[in-house]
Amino acid sequence: MLFPTTDFALFFCLVFVGHWVLNHRPVAWKVFMIGASYVFYSWWDWRFVVLLAGISLLAQVGAVVVARQAEVDRRRAAAIAAVALLLAPLAYFKYYGFVSVNLSNAFQGLGVHVGLPLADVVLPVGVSFFTFMAVSYVVDVARGDAPVASAIDAFLYLSFFPHLVAGPIVRANQLIPQLDVRRDQRHVDVTGAAWLIFGGLFKKVVISSYVADTIVNPVFGDPARHSALEAVFAAIGYAVVIYSDFSGYTDIAIGVAKLLGFEFPRNFDRPYSARTLQEFWRRWHMTLSQWLRDYLYIPLGGNQRGPRRTAINIMLTMVLGGLWHGAGWTFVFWGALHGGGIVAGRWHRARRPDTRPETAAVLWGQRTATFAFVCLGWVFFRADSLGTAFGLLGRLIVGWTTPTLLVGPLLIGTIALSLGMQFAPQGLSERIRDRVATLQPVAMGLLFSGVLFVITTLGPQGVAPFIYFRF
Repeated sequence: MLFPTTDFALFFCLVFVGHWVLNHRPVAWKVFMIGASYVFYSWWDWRFVVLLAGISLLAQVGAVVVARQAEVDRRRAAAIAAVALLLAPLAYFKYYGFVSVNLSNAFQGLGVHVGLPLADVVLPVGVSFFTFMAVSYVVDVARGDAPVASAIDAFLYLSFFPHLVAGPIVRANQLIPQLDVRRDQRHVDVTGAAWLIFGGLFKKVVISSYVADTIVNPVFGDPARHSALEAVFAAIGYAVVIYSDFSGYTDIAIGVAKLLGFEFPRNFDRPYSARTLQEFWRRWHMTLSQWLRDYLYIPLGGNQRGPRRTAINIMLTMVLGGLWHGAGWTFVFWGALHGGGIVAGRWHRARRPDTRPETAAVLWGQRTATFAFVCLGWVFFRADSLGTAFGLLGRLIVGWTTPTLLVGPLLIGTIALSLGMQFAPQGLSERIRDRVATLQPVAMGLLFSGVLFVITTLGPQGVAPFIYFRF
């Protein structure tokens, strides 16, 4: 069930009413919300409800077993076993085919024919997100950062429909305490929620769809037919597409949760205004970046074991982060590219500290270089193969004599405006939102109705699934 659809609008209206009707009855409310979340998830394929329930059960049993271990070593061993069991379904659904094909090819290269069984495995929507949340829950219990929740709370935490299929990745100690808070509909930030929901819809339905259909999909579909300028705009355009698509989704998710009286963590903070790759990852998909830091990079040793080990830890974290996004060499390459860029940046700053005055030229030079590197990485992220990615990059060398047909004023303006908003003054959006909140109900209704009309008018017929649904 996609957010920008009539199905979801009807679903949410029913859930919204049931949510507030049962608000004063905690157990009935939790059962209702779990049922609603499972209906939401089953809209794609009802069979995967069993997977979601199984992961939830494993996480809860694992957390209980871990918490009962008094000795540190036994607690750590129990946590490792629980995490391994939680990751097993993800490994099968997401990586079985990738590993089988590559092992078969490797053996064939050695002249050994091994008939590894191949299976047509369908990747369940959102499996990476709720698996990572389950892992963080068990690990937090093992570390003493979160108590063991009741079974009903654990099941609701992992299935809560606003964050279920594409995040943000909410920690147990961020969401579970909110489940027992008595919500007051008089204190719900309706304006803030509407601001996020309509803004997210506009980014997804209008901006992302238009740029993807106009330049990104045609060029990445067949790079050899397109000019160098079209290749440049396809790479930059995809930066706009993936940001508009994913931040649009999380804005809607946070807004929907806000209408129900819940607060989710922020997931994006103007990432294309970053001056370094490290800063980019502190601003892009922040809940995943923090998850990788806390549950992978720091357990590996972080930066506490010398520069060489730090570089290794960064590379491992980024490569595994790339592989989390998809079972393909393009994602591995993308993760390694970012890992190498972060390591190189740290090495350069350690060897040659930047003592230049803080001028506009220095600031924008750093931002431009970082954005160019990020766009280079997006080429590999978006391409269906390394050959396609290198083919598109090759057009930057040999494609200057090919006619440019897809780059027009509207496309340039859309991309420029989308990127320009990354550099708007801090707090501008909040000030506009606060101004909207002062409008009378009729005026506010007319404003949001007008925005919805613009979205439905400018958007395409039918909406493509969010990009991160397949991760």
